[in-house]
Amino acid sequence: MTADIAASPALPAELSDADQQRRRGLRRMRVVATSLLVLAAIVYVLTLDADGAWGYVNAASEAAMVGAIADWFAVTALFKHPLGLPIPHTAIIPKRKESLGESLQEFVVDNFLQPQIVRERIQAAHVSARVGEWLADPNHAERLVRSGSQIVAHGIDRVTTDDVAAMVTEVIVPRLAAEELSPTIGQLIGEVVDDGAHAGLVDLMTEELHRWLLSNRDEVAEIVEQRAPWWTPQWVDERVSTRLHAEAVAWVAEVRDDRDHRARHALDGWLRDLSRDLQHDPDTQERAERLKLRLLDQPQLTSTAISLWTSLKSVLSETLQDDKGLFRRRAVEEVQRLGARLSTDSRIAARLDDLAADVASYTVEHHGGELATVISATVNRWDGVETAQRIELHVGRDLQFIRINGTVVGGLAGLVIHTLSHL
Repeated sequence: MTADIAASPALPAELSDADQQRRRGLRRMRVVATSLLVLAAIVYVLTLDADGAWGYVNAASEAAMVGAIADWFAVTALFKHPLGLPIPHTAIIPKRKESLGESLQEFVVDNFLQPQIVRERIQAAHVSARVGEWLADPNHAERLVRSGSQIVAHGIDRVTTDDVAAMVTEVIVPRLAAEELSPTIGQLIGEVVDDGAHAGLVDLMTEELHRWLLSNRDEVAEIVEQRAPWWTPQWVDERVSTRLHAEAVAWVAEVRDDRDHRARHALDGWLRDLSRDLQHDPDTQERAERLKLRLLDQPQLTSTAISLWTSLKSVLSETLQDDKGLFRRRAVEEVQRLGARLSTDSRIAARLDDLAADVASYTVEHHGGELATVISATVNRWDGVETAQRIELHVGRDLQFIRINGTVVGGLAGLVIHTLSHL
């Protein structure tokens, strides 16, 4: 029995530092509890058939042995068969690990995964402020951006041209073909014109056209001469082309510099008419949809999408992997700025904490039971011996105090009973 008490269960060869510490503590307490039992047995043998005061000692040591053995049996019966004997109602944990896992799962759900409890703990933890302090540190911000860039770059590299082609042909094109886009495009054009968002594009186009006209005078002259009648003299064609070029340059410059130019107003009016027709005129909508279908049926659409993705992929990968590039530096600065704001602005931090609390409480309320199934599922994957070993490793040291207390209390109870018997 002593060997069985002192023996340690077969545990996995590789344990964490915390588990190693628990195993050492369990062994020490086993030695202490077993030593008390051995001491009680030695005292009992030495005082056997003794009279007087030694009789009281003998009775106390006898009761201490009984208490120690009874509590040893109770503690051991939780994890295995005492002395290897298949005594009924022993090795409780290996035999009933499934029901124990379900009971532990229910306990966690009923007492911990409650929406109000989770909400209070998240709000009391001030998660946003702590995250802000962590992000405000330059080293942390740099590490976060570096890790995020690597993850995004890896994800981009995993997207192949076949994936892009499949996305375009199987998802994007059928969805666009089935969706009536004319009213949406018309509304978008109307909002752009009303907000004046297209003015910058007009400025850019007129600026580039003006630059091209100034740099390509010979090309303009050649176009005019090719369109001129065959019977006109050469010098007339040259004067006409020169005049037309000068007038075109001047007119484009006027449109570029004058935000209130008639050409700009004419363009705005045409865009508004187009917007209205795309939203309300069936003929215009039908023509727009036919144009859309013709564009989607072009075989070059997929190859163009692949080319665009390849170029974008190359640029993104190079940018994300450049440790000293502008993107990485700006990303680190923005992360630090966000962290500083979270740690100093109590209103934003409070709103984010409330949002996190809402998300967590909703998740716990609607999916808490499913989340807790990881407990029963994990316990069910263990075999009975492994379950007993793991539980004993965590609570076995404290259970040895039951054996110690049983030895002491048993001895005192035996002393009291022997005293009462004599009285």
